[in-house]
Amino acid sequence: MPIRILAVGRLKEDFWTAAEAEYRKRLRRYADVEVTEVKDDAALVAALPPRATVIALDERGDLVTSETLAREVLGRIAQPTFVVGGAEGLPEAVRARAARLIAFGRITLPHRLARIVLLEQIYRGFTILRGEPYHK
Repeated sequence: MPIRILAVGRLKEDFWTAAEAEYRKRLRRYADVEVTEVKDDAALVAALPPRATVIALDERGDLVTSETLAREVLGRIAQPTFVVGGAEGLPEAVRARAARLIAFGRITLPHRLARIVLLEQIYRGFTILRGEPYHK
């Protein structure tokens, strides 16, 4: 199952890149995960594949549980494209294009951390779908 993540900004700090590498390694047994980093909002909008099912992270989106993410997104959408905006959030064009807006709570997360949380939740979602224990 291919999964695409589009994100504004680069992970520069070693702790972010290590966390991303760890979750991408864990995810290899479940899906091909492609992460595309773009420079800004305009590049983010331009990078959206025309026919993709877009799931955008937005603090105003639906509050979802890990089980909901697993069953309603990973379990139903063949090739989801997750979008993580930059420090200013998502451009309106992405919100309008999204099949679903989801939030990991009503708090505002730094976009780099939101990207890592997304990867962790995708991994957790696959373990839920397969009835596997979650390995920390």
